[in-house]
Amino acid sequence: MENWDEVRTAFQVARMGTVSGAAEVLGVHHATVIRHIDALEGRIGVKLFQRHARGYTATEAGNDLLRVAQATEDQFNQLVARLKGQGDEVAGELVVTSLSSMAPVLVPVMVDFQRMHPGLNVRYLTSGRLLRLEYGEAHVAIRAGRSPDQPDNVVQPFVSQNIALYASESYRDTYGLPQGEADFPQHWFVGPEDPDSRAPFYRWLRDAVTPDRISFRVTSEHSAREAVMAGAGIGFIGQSEAKRIPGLIEVMPPREEWTAPLWLVTHVDLHRTNKVQAFLTFLKQRAQEWVC
Repeated sequence: MENWDEVRTAFQVARMGTVSGAAEVLGVHHATVIRHIDALEGRIGVKLFQRHARGYTATEAGNDLLRVAQATEDQFNQLVARLKGQGDEVAGELVVTSLSSMAPVLVPVMVDFQRMHPGLNVRYLTSGRLLRLEYGEAHVAIRAGRSPDQPDNVVQPFVSQNIALYASESYRDTYGLPQGEADFPQHWFVGPEDPDSRAPFYRWLRDAVTPDRISFRVTSEHSAREAVMAGAGIGFIGQSEAKRIPGLIEVMPPREEWTAPLWLVTHVDLHRTNKVQAFLTFLKQRAQEWVC
């Protein structure tokens, strides 16, 4: 990029949402902010912002630029801290992403870590799409399934997520409980909306029950848990999550073929920053307490 000042200006406009807010952060006149944005959009030939009465909203292209600028600023701030001999400080923004089903065990860890480091702002993202670490969308990703193979990422094995079959007390009171797989044709199940789901436990379910017995279908682990809790049917929930939910009954214990390995993923450029390393160390220690 020929002019980093323009990119930095666009980054602050995206963050603040207004020209005046960006101008205050940058210590420049608002006319300078407008000039930088116009020049940058003219140079790359793409609109970065939608202008409206309340301020500026980033377009899709603007959001892409924001993510790259955020990663660059994060790396630069880490470099400055090390050069000043302040590299041990854990502060600024920490962005963690995972499946929503991990929230019950992850959120307490992040809250405790933040209390240890009051200068830290935490963002926990459970987006359905795969966030791109190379664009700075997250510092740490916790991913399930096969080992991630994206280039420039550091991948570490984390823990295994043991999955069991559960029913609610209300389901038991209405339908009883199966004593084994032979009883499955007399019961109802919670399953995936996607019939080709690659989750190992859902692959097993496709072979164990006929499609007509999957009476409640969902698109997320969170929805599956809520459906099981409400008595819609028998469904899969992680043991570490289920133990925190009153009124659940384990119908079948975890099986090896249902196990979903979890991976810690970081981008190589940020992996060794003190903030990321401190959080990974803390997370691994706390994960030893989980009953998965």
